[in-house]
Amino acid sequence: MHRRTFLALPLLLAARTSLGADKPLRVGMTPAFLHDQLALLAAWQNYLQQTLKRPVEFVQRDRYREMMDLLQQNKIDFAWVCDYPYVSMGNQVRLLAVPVNQGKPIYRSYLIVPAKDTHTRSIEDLKGAVFAYADPLSNTGYLAPRFEIKQAGYDTATFFRRTFFTWSHRKAIEAVASGLAQGAAVDSYVWQSLEKVNPKLTARTRVVRQSEAFGFPPFVANRSVSQADFDAMRAALLNMSHNPAGQALLAKLNLDGFIAGSPDLYKSVALMAASFGQP
Repeated sequence: MHRRTFLALPLLLAARTSLGADKPLRVGMTPAFLHDQLALLAAWQNYLQQTLKRPVEFVQRDRYREMMDLLQQNKIDFAWVCDYPYVSMGNQVRLLAVPVNQGKPIYRSYLIVPAKDTHTRSIEDLKGAVFAYADPLSNTGYLAPRFEIKQAGYDTATFFRRTFFTWSHRKAIEAVASGLAQGAAVDSYVWQSLEKVNPKLTARTRVVRQSEAFGFPPFVANRSVSQADFDAMRAALLNMSHNPAGQALLAKLNLDGFIAGSPDLYKSVALMAASFGQP
């Protein structure tokens, strides 16, 4: 090897390492329910950049399908997704971290109706009604209520008179509150968080029943992410509850913190999906 080339190798390797460190980590986010979404995401982005010592970009999309596509196309490195997409993607992604809410890494599906509806006691009472679904890849907003209908012996395609997608849990809550829908199934975390920041909205709905507990929607990593980046991002999330800046962000997110979690948290979601012939 030429002496000049040999001497230049350390500089080239250092440059490549530096370029890798400067490459932004791309984090996918579906629409947040919070009223101050942009300010919160900006603060979270700044927190992660300071913690990881490298650029971080939040990539927002309206639907879970769009987020799954970005992961499959290697256009994002990490994403906060619903548990149903996580199960559906199988080994295409790795479980990175699971949020903890009210002391546990779980959430539920809330069946809600307008507050003035004092008679509905179960989803069967809504047979023939107009029902709002959040997203076709939402567990609590689509898979869980349809599974309950199927378990009761009804055809999910004809049970309701009409259904429509709102593309977010907040909008599903708003549809019920306004009377546009006679019922909806929504994420308990979203409903509870909205109860804190917009109690007038949730007061116009009534929670009829709560589902069983499901593993909280997780953060996942693209399989193409290096182990070093995986470990660094996991540590950044898990350590948020251990410093004042992280604690302040968690409070705004209405979360206690994050844990590493286990795929076992999502077994029931996988079983429900399988009952509809889906992976």
